[in-house]
Amino acid sequence: MIHILKAEPEHVEGIVKVISDANRATYKDIYSEEYIERVIKQYYTPERILEEVSGSSRNWGGYFVAVDNGTVVGAGGGGMTGDTTGEIYVLYMDPTRRGEGIGTQLLEAITRQQKEEFQAEEQWVSVQQGNTKGIPFYEAKGFTFKHEEPGHGNEEAENYISLRFSRKI
Repeated sequence: MIHILKAEPEHVEGIVKVISDANRATYKDIYSEEYIERVIKQYYTPERILEEVSGSSRNWGGYFVAVDNGTVVGAGGGGMTGDTTGEIYVLYMDPTRRGEGIGTQLLEAITRQQKEEFQAEEQWVSVQQGNTKGIPFYEAKGFTFKHEEPGHGNEEAENYISLRFSRKI
């Protein structure tokens, strides 16, 4: 049975594994291997995840995890970018567990936090152009495409595009 809870230090290794595996599976046909590994090394190290699990604020609400029999099978988090505007910063599943409703449960937990604790009325998310898993997921949850922008972490000669979606919550 899946349990959604606020992440604790004992979940760090599971978060790192799920996010790293999901990045490699989701983006292998979109990004270069070098780019994927650079992003993982920059944002998803045990040290950084521990820091992000150890505290939360309005800007970063902390990680939520989906745990099944003691194993982290999904992780996500977000924060507020304006007075009533929330953002989903990260939402990843174990690639072998997609389609089980885990992402929906995590999104609901993040959304509930943003609405109840921070009074969010609107929510945004960036999805990489070509992400055939993320785009339909967010569209099914009521997000609508708003515009494109350069992908986060692009270096010279990289032209990755992020698609920005939003919804009222």
